[in-house]
Amino acid sequence: GLRSEYIPDPHADVGHCVHRLAMHPSRPEVLFMQKHWDVMRSNDGGDSWHEVSGNLPTDFGFVIDVHAHEPDTIYVVPIKSDAEHFPIDGKLQVWRSRSGGQEWEPLTKGLPQSNCYVNVLRDAMAVDTLDSCGVYFGTTGGQVYASADAGDTWNAIVRDLPPVLSVEVQTLA
Repeated sequence: GLRSEYIPDPHADVGHCVHRLAMHPSRPEVLFMQKHWDVMRSNDGGDSWHEVSGNLPTDFGFVIDVHAHEPDTIYVVPIKSDAEHFPIDGKLQVWRSRSGGQEWEPLTKGLPQSNCYVNVLRDAMAVDTLDSCGVYFGTTGGQVYASADAGDTWNAIVRDLPPVLSVEVQTLA
């Protein structure tokens, strides 16, 4: 089920540009992948894949993550293209699917909606395991955004860092 138009054999078993894989611990056989030009899903541990880009404005991006308590809820940050690594129309958006990738909705409340030309790299998104499932991501512009309500609203919790390459959530006992 994998294809990549930009490699010599678009249907080859190897050579695909995988940006990030994600899974929910309760369903290790279900994998989600953000690759160079597709958002993909596997229901059999990666033996076969199908595209779940649905109504995303673009299927290019780097991050993908899964809600801590809802295994069919996934998050991506679409980027304009492989040549232009910034949000479409300068509007930073996280997109959420609560249907395993069939339908997507933009999450924008609290995110910059004009003149935002940052990128969100492969390891720059994380979720926590709190009851409401926090979602966090960092940008190449040095901002870290957090949502305490599974993506419904966002706040910039850090500004003016160097480019954020990775975000990790530590749960304190």
